Amino acid sequence: MTRKILVTSALPYANGPLHIGHLVEYLQTDIWVRFQKLCGNECLYFCADDAHGTPIMISARNQGTTPEELIERMHAEHQKDFDDFLVRFDNYHSTHSQENRHFAELIFTRLNEAGSITKRKIEQAYCGKCDMSLPDRYIRGVCPHCGAEDQYGDSCEVCGATYQPIDLVNAGCAVCGQKPVVRDSEHYFFKLADYEKQLKELFGQGYIPPSAENKLDEWFSAGLKDWDISRDGPYFGFRIPGEDNKFFYVWLDAPIGYMASAQNYCDKHGLDFDAIWNSGDYEVYHFIGKDIMYFHALFWPAMLMGAQFRPANKLFVHGFLTVNGEKMSKSRGTFIKARTYLNHFQAEYLRYYYACKLTGGIDDLDLSTGDFLAKANSDLVGKFANLASRSGQMLIKKLDGQLGRLDDKGKALLNELTSAREQIVEHYESLNYAAAVRVINSLADSANRFVENNAPWTTIKTDPEGTRAMLTAVLNAVRVLSIYLSPVLPEFAGKVHTLLNIRQQRIDDVDKHLQEHKIGKFVRLFERIEQEQIDAMIDESKEVQSDAAAEQSEEPTGPKEAIAPEITIDDFAKVDLRIAKIVEAKPVEGADKLLSLTLDLGGLKKHVLAGIAKAYEPEKLLGRSVVCVANLKPRKMKFGVSEGMILASGPGGSDIHLLSVDSGAKTGQRVK
Repeated sequence: MTRKILVTSALPYANGPLHIGHLVEYLQTDIWVRFQKLCGNECLYFCADDAHGTPIMISARNQGTTPEELIERMHAEHQKDFDDFLVRFDNYHSTHSQENRHFAELIFTRLNEAGSITKRKIEQAYCGKCDMSLPDRYIRGVCPHCGAEDQYGDSCEVCGATYQPIDLVNAGCAVCGQKPVVRDSEHYFFKLADYEKQLKELFGQGYIPPSAENKLDEWFSAGLKDWDISRDGPYFGFRIPGEDNKFFYVWLDAPIGYMASAQNYCDKHGLDFDAIWNSGDYEVYHFIGKDIMYFHALFWPAMLMGAQFRPANKLFVHGFLTVNGEKMSKSRGTFIKARTYLNHFQAEYLRYYYACKLTGGIDDLDLSTGDFLAKANSDLVGKFANLASRSGQMLIKKLDGQLGRLDDKGKALLNELTSAREQIVEHYESLNYAAAVRVINSLADSANRFVENNAPWTTIKTDPEGTRAMLTAVLNAVRVLSIYLSPVLPEFAGKVHTLLNIRQQRIDDVDKHLQEHKIGKFVRLFERIEQEQIDAMIDESKEVQSDAAAEQSEEPTGPKEAIAPEITIDDFAKVDLRIAKIVEAKPVEGADKLLSLTLDLGGLKKHVLAGIAKAYEPEKLLGRSVVCVANLKPRKMKFGVSEGMILASGPGGSDIHLLSVDSGAKTGQRVK
């Protein structure tokens, strides 16, 4: 029986570019959606940009643009990245939309009418220097529950606890560092505890992964607290009906973006939203990271039930990404943007690598660059591509590209492959992609052994028709393997279809053998990758993140990089700051942010690559005095070696300002 399924991924925040950590979720979801469609099921995949909140408002102000222009630009960038990583949404929308406003106001009104909304005065953090109430993510301090340092104002990424910003110990404004003061303000609250019984019933139906049950027990034992769903202006979001300067908190309207995207899709295709979301005809699944499980496990389903909407059937929860066993690091070049990756590799290498690691659990997964290279070359090139290329090319060159009939040996090989179908289907369904890939690799090993044992390069000279039968079996094996791999490697599968001159395949086609059939033209499937490509990607990531123009990305729906360990005054004293004169300045070919500068430090010349090309024209820098870090160890970058660093300030892009130097300062003089 054909299933009807609605799937969502957590919404990427529209304040910065996607990185490879984000892609764990979107590739995991896309693979599952493609698998469902491969099985003949109707599966709709909806997502949107999370486009509201103070971080976006501040970023837009710092960039000299409007929030609307910022989120429109990021929306286009996100869509481009998703497209190039072969993530195929049925609809990709934005929370800054009329559909989202409609559902936010509707849910708020229904909850209010149900008595689930209350108003009361609270004490909240206010920064006098920034002249604004501080949102949760703009307050940093020590977790009041576990003592972890450098945590946000709403939740702890170490112990998972949630709390009010004023409860944070040693709190400071994340923008300027000033200690916030406390002010009274009246806010709206959602009474989460009213839905404790309904939530427990929902969890009993399998809404959350079994591995998360202990965490839920902690939440219930601690007691479900009212949730502040309003924020004071200035704030970029939807104004609460009847209020002049109060807005819906971004976490209220962010998950509503799932519904808004579904409504937008229905409007485009003449469908009934209630039939898709509320009727029960469709299974509904949310894919999320473990850091936002609290919101999706408690607040979101409670809001839906209170507003007469059905919650999802289940949450699929994944862990974080580490690179080479450590948290992604900008200084080490392992905080890799999606676009940076695509500058060096095709998408399917990463899709395959993540599939090899994803088990359906919530444990973190590690991207080892050495393992990444090995799997790409040994599996994608050495097993799958090699099997198709040597058999396909031989059939085309020696036997006119014409498949023959299967003999008994060929049928036995294909029976081994097709009999694994149900096992592979089960692994995909449970999100245990790693197990599915292991089975598929084992089948590819069998097919490659079949080739080695039958040695077509020898038999083609003495028994061409027997060789044709053997190659017919091998190319049918390639077809079956491509079907199994198509959720992970859709482009690879498409190229195999071109090679074999066949239509797009489905899971039911694995048993339909291809015989006495003319294949198409040979196409290259994968290229080997080299360590130099990985090194170049790492170097580019270091360059981008060390650039003074790099944008700061605040993502309330995902993990953050911790502030670096504290240094002492003795550490700082090691930095040798000198007055330097720019004696040569020119663009760097292939780098739109960098300028190549030659600095005179009083007889000593240094070459520096500086990320100021958007703010300064090279010819206008000649003769200008700047402050240089003179004792910085030279670093090899993608575009050459940089022997120092000049000091500048500003949010980035065209808004960068070189540190001013007193007109009487001498070249080479030390700055103290």
